[in-house]
Amino acid sequence: MEGMAGARCTGAIRGDHMYSPHDSVTAPSSLETRAALKVLLVHNSYRQPGGEDQVVDSEANLLRSHGHQVLLYEATNANIHNRLAVLGQVVWNQTSFRELRALIQRTRPDVVHVHNTFPVISPAVLYAATEERVPVVHTLHNYRLLCPAAIFYRDGQVCEECAHSRNFLPAVVHACYRRSHLITAAAAVSLTAHRLARSWQRHVTAYIALTEFARQKFVENGFDSCKMHVKPNFIRLDPGIGSGNGGYALFVGRLTEEKGIVTLLRAWKQLGDGFQLEIIGEGPLSSDVMAAQLTMSNLRWHGWLPKDQVLARMQRAKMLIIPSEWYEGFPVTLLEAFATGLPALVSRIGSLAGLVEEEKTGVQFETGNAAELADKVRFLFTNPDLLWQMRRACREEYEKKYTAEANYAILTGIYGTALNTQCVSSSPFTRGQGPSIKSERTGKTKVVVSAL
Repeated sequence: MEGMAGARCTGAIRGDHMYSPHDSVTAPSSLETRAALKVLLVHNSYRQPGGEDQVVDSEANLLRSHGHQVLLYEATNANIHNRLAVLGQVVWNQTSFRELRALIQRTRPDVVHVHNTFPVISPAVLYAATEERVPVVHTLHNYRLLCPAAIFYRDGQVCEECAHSRNFLPAVVHACYRRSHLITAAAAVSLTAHRLARSWQRHVTAYIALTEFARQKFVENGFDSCKMHVKPNFIRLDPGIGSGNGGYALFVGRLTEEKGIVTLLRAWKQLGDGFQLEIIGEGPLSSDVMAAQLTMSNLRWHGWLPKDQVLARMQRAKMLIIPSEWYEGFPVTLLEAFATGLPALVSRIGSLAGLVEEEKTGVQFETGNAAELADKVRFLFTNPDLLWQMRRACREEYEKKYTAEANYAILTGIYGTALNTQCVSSSPFTRGQGPSIKSERTGKTKVVVSAL
């Protein structure tokens, strides 16, 4: 991605603090000595709520619990009724620009924290914050700014073709997003327009990547390293360590190809009745899991379950299996596993390879290799002493790095950086204008103002 690394970072606090998955978490700076902040969260929630929506809610409650005032500007995909109308506003939603700017003028937040703007809100909100001279912090929950499908995955394997090209045409040709040429084209046009306008450089003060792996991916594709911080996800309420005496392995997640569910089913066919697997989740491959359950006595599929029931099963499981075949962000399920003392058996790919330490907090296997996955399952099932040691190590990992308080220290440190940093650049647009494509939005946006 060209033209992204040219901004100069100035200010008392530099954005050069780093987080390593194998180091203790400390705050790069603190806001405890200053007055409570007013933080405006911006998020386009998903039709099917997932980990990203959970993180937004957890961060909001975390900030409130420390006396900060939190406002929420939110749109939801669930209210989209006219998809064709939405396609035009993916690039620039004038209503979002107008609403957010008015909200900023009325409430005067210290920081605007953007999570997701696709597809309803659009990057227009970045311009609204810039016009009102409010710093913008943007969490990169996935790879949307580099890949129209957001997951760097195509045809059963990792694909970074669009990130390395001057345009996003490969994604359009292959209909990477929801298998639709039209919807993918809309995402590609938006990304191209804002790449050319240098929106990501000019209108974001600080970025949050979830892992060091993700940070490096964005930096190697042209994002300014001085703006790029690392803050892992966290879980706000500690579920407590479990017993691990349930006698089964556990998979929790959407049933999709990139999540590795096909590899998991192939591996389990090689294992006998002494190796029980429970699967929690739904998705496009639900029918495959249902069919497998009819022929495999060592497999039980629960479908979707409420969070409390998921955590209860985690507390009793022997291991959590994450066989993903794409570059995961930072799975909330992995954090929940650490909190409950549940070792993870993960594919050796992307962030997962750095988050799970071999034979300490889990075990790794070659991505997509069902035979090796089956071998690692046998190894763990027949080594109870190692499993017990790893359970203690997982809980220690959670307590050291992934508690709400540890996360709060990092988050407020990043806010401090944003409040004390200026990115010197000039906008290519006249005041109040963005890329040339505009349309009115469809899909209801709600503004929630809450304060303590």
